[in-house]
Amino acid sequence: MKIAVIQGPNLNMLGIREQHIYGPMTLDQIHDQMKGSAEQNGVELEFFQSNLEGEIVDKIQECLGTVDAIIINPAAYSHTSIAIADAISAVNLPVVEVHISNIYKREEFRQNSITARSSLGVITGFGPFGYHMALISIIQILNEMKASQQLAAEQSQA
Repeated sequence: MKIAVIQGPNLNMLGIREQHIYGPMTLDQIHDQMKGSAEQNGVELEFFQSNLEGEIVDKIQECLGTVDAIIINPAAYSHTSIAIADAISAVNLPVVEVHISNIYKREEFRQNSITARSSLGVITGFGPFGYHMALISIIQILNEMKASQQLAAEQSQA
């Protein structure tokens, strides 16, 4: 099982920027914690971060046929990027969106996520722990999909 973790703009500045909103952890520290959980569950993670919308779209498209699912924090692009939302829809992979802060307690423009409409679910407001929640969610979703496919295969053979 392989999962891409795609990080949007300014997340490379975690640990430095607005610690009262995003906390003191760096992106590398968050990724290290995710690696530990992934290893315990036999999951391979692939990490990517970009401040550029087109690079994020390209990365999502590259996931088609190379990973089983995506965890994404589109950051500010979640409120503006139809292109990222379209890319998520196009690859037709299970996607869980993560936001470190609770976007519904922030400015009004942050309370609408265009990309969430293309995702299976959104985890928001749990700080860096939200990435762990997303990882566990994706593992569960993939296991359920695999079980459903196995059942369908068994039923077609009967």
